[in-house]
Amino acid sequence: MATTARSLHLPTPPKPSNPSSHHRLPVPSHFRPRPQRLVRRLTASSSDLTSFPDPAPTPNGVYVPWAAAHPAAAAAIDVDAATEAELRENGFRSTRRTKLVCTIGPATCGAAELEALAVGGMNVARVNMCHGDREWHRGVIRAVRRLNDEKGFAVAVMMDTEGSEIHMGDLGGAPSAKAEDGEVWTFSVRSSDTSLPDRIIHVNYDGFAEDVKAGDELFVDGGMARFEVIEKLGPDVKCRCTDPGLLLPRANLTIWRDGSVVRERNAMLPTISSKDWIDIDFGIAEGVDFIAVSFVKSAEVINHLKSYITARSRGSDIGVIAKIESIDALKNLEEIIRASDGVIVARGDLGAQIPLEQVPSIQQKIVRMCRQLNKPVIVASQLLESMIEYPTPTRAEVADVSEAVRQRADALMLSGESAMGRYPEKALGVLRSVSLRIEKWWREEKRHEALELQDVSSSFSDKISEEICNSAAKMANNLGVDAVFVYTKDGHMASLLSRCRPDCPIFAFTSSTSVRRRLNLQWGLIPFWLSDSDDMESNLNRTFSLLKARGMVQSGDLVIALSDMLQSIQVMNVP
Repeated sequence: MATTARSLHLPTPPKPSNPSSHHRLPVPSHFRPRPQRLVRRLTASSSDLTSFPDPAPTPNGVYVPWAAAHPAAAAAIDVDAATEAELRENGFRSTRRTKLVCTIGPATCGAAELEALAVGGMNVARVNMCHGDREWHRGVIRAVRRLNDEKGFAVAVMMDTEGSEIHMGDLGGAPSAKAEDGEVWTFSVRSSDTSLPDRIIHVNYDGFAEDVKAGDELFVDGGMARFEVIEKLGPDVKCRCTDPGLLLPRANLTIWRDGSVVRERNAMLPTISSKDWIDIDFGIAEGVDFIAVSFVKSAEVINHLKSYITARSRGSDIGVIAKIESIDALKNLEEIIRASDGVIVARGDLGAQIPLEQVPSIQQKIVRMCRQLNKPVIVASQLLESMIEYPTPTRAEVADVSEAVRQRADALMLSGESAMGRYPEKALGVLRSVSLRIEKWWREEKRHEALELQDVSSSFSDKISEEICNSAAKMANNLGVDAVFVYTKDGHMASLLSRCRPDCPIFAFTSSTSVRRRLNLQWGLIPFWLSDSDDMESNLNRTFSLLKARGMVQSGDLVIALSDMLQSIQVMNVP
């Protein structure tokens, strides 16, 4: 449900008294001295992984977004309330660049819990169609939209399809089941309208009993538990637990034989099932921002889904995200990334189909390729798995999160940690604090990558935009600017800037609410809604006035400004 543009606008601010403060290229050799920014820095210790600065409270201790407290001044420009609080509290360079995705489940579906996640830094809310019915998901999606409208956030919504791979049933309504070492469980394709007895699990794939053989290994949920097939009795397959673990409803099943995954039957299953198509229609009707496709095998299915979305929803700009979680996807990796609007590295299911020791190098390869091809990439699965049960993560999990941030992934994703975990807000706080610390370390060490970005333009006009963004990012680093401003209709130039990973944050101004939410997935972008014009000078003057009124910039701040409407670049001090 898109946010409607407000009718109340501030008077047009006067033009700055010193027009020479705006410089077109070439860049002058000196700039006006900038006053020292008075900023209260983070007070949390770098070793306190769950601490992060609280948004500024009112005297009675209740958090009120600036826009809610000053509705008239906020009428002509909107920015995410949590991001605004962070900017005013800590300044430009202390803002988090890595985006955070939270899976919404029973632990976080309430209005208060959703708001707590948004305040804590959630950029994208994910709903997983493997669990719950469509009415439940509709309630979550609309609750997120209400939160955005009423509290000033800009949280995007991602819908994740179930896919047609082999998975377990619903465990008779139980939230989980524990498999202990040596226990014998039965995996059955029998359909039943009643609850199954203990240690009997329904499997969704009718050919399951025919495909497995005695001695095969059965990996549950990417290896969270492991069984050995010991006997087949008609539609039932008896298995002995060899690695104990927690079984969750609708967990994926992977069959291994003689040291390699059994792929023949999985390869024959459709990527998008009949249920998925119904779920996709539901997502289109609800206006989700992204649809993530599970178990993608080729670019063909991505292109087919994009055509379907275009036909079903005229003018819709729903992004299609490819989940990389199978050997088939790795064989067609580049064509899948090129066809998609983004990628999820689903390490749990992927790790069940390739040797474990290959997962880190595959993750890095995917992250680098996505950046080369200008596609946002999300690192997901088991980032903070222990925090489903415990209030602090293992140090190995922290190191894993740090590595994903160091690789400059666009986003990190919580799954069970936020959907059903006991400490969803703390888990989000860990991702946030670790991201901030590793990003700060990277800047302090001046670790500008030598990564050569390949040409991704498809036209001469796109080539101009790409060169402008590459130059602007280099200038931003060399000049030590406070921020890059980009005025964009469709988000493309903002995306190109994000790909360059400049040291400073990128303020992306757009008049489209859907583009604004979609930009919330990309590294370093702070998306604003702004009713802009084709006059760049007018846009800049009005932006400076509005942001200064909200305490987000001050006179003397050095910025670089770009526009995809004029394909221009300017360097200036805020008047």
